[in-house]
Amino acid sequence: MLPEGNVLITGKTGVVKDIVPLQEAGDDIENFNGLLCPGFVNAHCHLELSHLKGHLPEKTGLVEFVFKIITERHFAEEQILAAIETAEDEMLQNGIVAVGDICNNSLTILQKKKQRLRYHNFIEVSGFVPAFAKEKFENATAILNQYQMAVNNQQSTLSPHAPYSVSPQLFELINDVTANNIVTIHNQETQAEEDFIKSKTGDFLKLYNKMGIDISFFNSSGISSLQTWWPNLNNNQSLILVHNVTTSAKDIEFTKQRTTNSKTAFCLCPNANLYITNSLPDVNMLVEQQCNIVLGTDSLASNHQLNILAEIKTLYKNFPGIKLETMLQWATINGAKALGMDAMLGSFEKGKQPGIVLIDGTENRQAEKNSSSKRIL
Repeated sequence: MLPEGNVLITGKTGVVKDIVPLQEAGDDIENFNGLLCPGFVNAHCHLELSHLKGHLPEKTGLVEFVFKIITERHFAEEQILAAIETAEDEMLQNGIVAVGDICNNSLTILQKKKQRLRYHNFIEVSGFVPAFAKEKFENATAILNQYQMAVNNQQSTLSPHAPYSVSPQLFELINDVTANNIVTIHNQETQAEEDFIKSKTGDFLKLYNKMGIDISFFNSSGISSLQTWWPNLNNNQSLILVHNVTTSAKDIEFTKQRTTNSKTAFCLCPNANLYITNSLPDVNMLVEQQCNIVLGTDSLASNHQLNILAEIKTLYKNFPGIKLETMLQWATINGAKALGMDAMLGSFEKGKQPGIVLIDGTENRQAEKNSSSKRIL
């Protein structure tokens, strides 16, 4: 953080011209109480689920949550579209300038065509039964084509949903077409995932039973979920791993031996973790391991707001040793790099147009209960 006595100079549209000492800044300086920060990057969101705000009960566990998402997400289209618009408004007001958005349908296209935020659209592919891999892949590819045609100035790529919902055959199809692309995956969100992948035990057996899916073909791996799915994406992809609640130091070491740190981002969505499973990742361990950390909000189905500062406040409450300056890097430049948007976003550098966010209510440069954020440019 720069000390007081510096002035940020931008053009009318927010393009950064310079940062200069106060005595060199001339007249017409606007003063704010608080911290000026580049716009936030929400590295993981499900905008299409915004209509489910307040609909799903908290702390039921991931299996029950996933089942309800699958079976209770179907509302009237006008309700869904209105909720998408309201949710995007909220992100804008809270200082978010770019989003890594998960898409299972084309319903967010209408809003994204307005170009109010920058998006990387991750078209989610899922299908655990090997026999349906080709069909599931073709369905997702059709949705991908819709995004590429309708919002062709936004990046759109296929991405696997999660290790417990993507067959090896489907992983292979995804891997083939995502070479050198940015790919995201829900990773190690709950202990139930670890139990299922490692030993074919736990609550996910109930999920597939409730859904009437025969998983007799599935064999457990005997190793962690991350170490099981990782070899399926080996085509020089940049990866954004989301949630990481049960990720261990051994898992981190596994990734470091197989890729560079800049190729892998660990996305934290703490408020969603508390909403669904009332658990959090070992963030101190991720910091100690020098992981490349970014932040996300997840969806309004699993969160009370789409607000990156609210995620920072939750992290500070539970991990008070981590400085606000560090978490703001996660929320800005790290997220911009993870989404391939750092040429324009993420930092106050000459020529960039990162957005300007005012964070007030900070004491001793920390995020307090009453801290708030709003976009001012």
